[in-house]
Amino acid sequence: MLTDPQSLTVNAVANTLPRITTNQNGAVYSKDDGSLKLSVSSAYGKRTRRTARVDFRKTAADPLFPAQNVPYTMSAYIVADVPSTGFTIVEQKQIVDALTAWMTASSGANTTKLLGGES
Repeated sequence: MLTDPQSLTVNAVANTLPRITTNQNGAVYSKDDGSLKLSVSSAYGKRTRRTARVDFRKTAADPLFPAQNVPYTMSAYIVADVPSTGFTIVEQKQIVDALTAWMTASSGANTTKLLGGES
């Protein structure tokens, strides 16, 4: 089990996320106002899926009615989908490390390209 609380830094601001729910295969950590959540879970079957997901909620001006504020949400997650045998935890970590390094290299240039629709 991960430590409680977890911390996520968004736009250079560290956010403390206490655990709000837990079950046999996962847990959810949330900021006190619910605007930032971290969900960590595992699903078991023929393959094992491990997921870390961040959900973010904010309020901003409506582009059609700038005087009105509306809620907006987004999420980002990473999933490791592996067979029940054939890969060690070390090998799985190496693949996840390769992906996260690719996304964050050069100040996140590949993440920016991905979010801009490049492939």
